[in-house]
Amino acid sequence: MIVTQFTDETERILRASGWSPGRQVDTSAWRERLERGGFRWNAAADRFLKEFGGLAVDISGPGITSAREPFELDPLLVEGEDDRFAEWAEVVGESIAPVGELDSGRYFLGMSESGDLYLVADWLASFGPIPEALESLILGNSPVPVEER
Repeated sequence: MIVTQFTDETERILRASGWSPGRQVDTSAWRERLERGGFRWNAAADRFLKEFGGLAVDISGPGITSAREPFELDPLLVEGEDDRFAEWAEVVGESIAPVGELDSGRYFLGMSESGDLYLVADWLASFGPIPEALESLILGNSPVPVEER
């Protein structure tokens, strides 16, 4: 379980999406299917998805530094993108496991071994660690682009 404290607004939106403190989701089917498809799973993504997996957060409108976009925490939405995730993992020096999608599939979401939540596309950006990353997604804070090394 991830021990988290959210702002009132973020907690309200998460609860409206089906989350509650201590929520437990079985991630084994996701892990097995994605590993068979070539993805690398990691413990940080597993912990995150055990609490937040399966949530669909339907938000929109202006945010703090970017628009609020809907996101869904279902790693199977990323199937077929294992090469993209592997390439960006080389850039950051640790595996990035799929955790869902942002803006109705426009971007993917992944979590590194160290627990940073990434926007994954033809570019990479970090929302930071949980709980700050969920706050940024929900409140509309732009992720920080990662420079290729």
